[in-house]
Amino acid sequence: MEHIVIIGNGISGVTAARHIRKLSNHKITIISAETEHFFSRTALMYIYMGHMKYEHTKPYEDWFWKKNRINLIFGFVKNIETKSNTLYFENGDTLQYDKLIISTGSKSNKFGWKGQDLEGVLGLYSKQDVDLLETLAPNKEVCKHAVIVGGGLIGVELAEMLHTRKIPVTFLVREDHFWDNVLPVGDAKMISRHILSHGIDLRLKSNLKEIQSDDNGRVNAVIIEETGEVIKCNLVGLTPGVSPNIDMIKQTNIETDQGVLVNRFLETNIENVYAIGDCAQQREPIGHRKAIEAVWYTGRMMGETVAQTICGNKMKYNPGHWFNSAKFFNIEYQTYGWVFPEPKESNKHFHWKHEDDSKCITIEYEKNSNQFLGINTFGIRMKHDIFDRWLTEKRSADYVMEHLREANFDPEFYKTFESEILNSYSVQFKMI
Repeated sequence: MEHIVIIGNGISGVTAARHIRKLSNHKITIISAETEHFFSRTALMYIYMGHMKYEHTKPYEDWFWKKNRINLIFGFVKNIETKSNTLYFENGDTLQYDKLIISTGSKSNKFGWKGQDLEGVLGLYSKQDVDLLETLAPNKEVCKHAVIVGGGLIGVELAEMLHTRKIPVTFLVREDHFWDNVLPVGDAKMISRHILSHGIDLRLKSNLKEIQSDDNGRVNAVIIEETGEVIKCNLVGLTPGVSPNIDMIKQTNIETDQGVLVNRFLETNIENVYAIGDCAQQREPIGHRKAIEAVWYTGRMMGETVAQTICGNKMKYNPGHWFNSAKFFNIEYQTYGWVFPEPKESNKHFHWKHEDDSKCITIEYEKNSNQFLGINTFGIRMKHDIFDRWLTEKRSADYVMEHLREANFDPEFYKTFESEILNSYSVQFKMI
């Protein structure tokens, strides 16, 4: 019986384990040094906000793993010896494998700022980060002011979390507008205004210079690079993105770059060793996708794909059309296909924004052919399967605009805006 060992119990590793069990009778072991059981990482923020308890974030009951003959080891792997197929643990234990799946996820970025390792500085990625946040910022009396550095999805989540406990937040974002390295300027400006409307002190074009400490080695201020301004604070959230968690892998003969290098079959340079999820880096990026994608659904898809290969049905990783979703305080965001901050050379953007400044869409399409390439939608829910089909069918932007109502996924009795959007599009592009 083959022994399949998976390092990491996030969505990628657990999906691989579940599908290997569905397809085979292999012995399966999952190793994690973060938590004993799999939990939904995207739900971490709701624990701090009081909407959920930790046990509510576990999709499977604790008995699920034994029932499905999936062994769990709570421990830290410090080395992998691929010639003898041996894992070495920090506590001195060893474990043999026949096939190994590396699924070690991400870690929060740090860029060498002075004071970045002080007490009171944290990221927002792991269960331990949320536990630490609960200790450092239980209320506005203990944490009188927080500073967040980095304007991505994790940064805005942390701002919302602290805001629910009425803790004043200064949010340092180096871009001209929030997340405008990803969003077109109209989208980014609207989200910037929305963040400000919640009382967040959003500082655009602002970089961190250093973090200062008190006499006890605890955070008490940050200094802004551009102005030298000193902002007093008790907590600093470093959220300038994440990078593959592969420090241990770099010490082995498994090839790495920023992540663990894999081919389309998610194979590394070592036979019977695979990498999936946030820590995997495609040797050849797929289409417009980045070589490393720290996205929940791509991790799940990689887990499903590698399970097929390990169980004898060798399969290429094929993530299909790009999509993603997030939430900026009260505004839900979805994206399908490709909408770049600036349209590609042969493309154009159409942008519509509602007068209430909480709903907008931007579509990107090819100028000459009018082919629809992608959509960002804010404050209006759309159906994934409809846009996935339209992208596959290479529908025109005109077609998408005329049939937009079919894609609406807002609850019953919600006001709809498709007629207004189509009218704006028709006027702008003189559709007949």
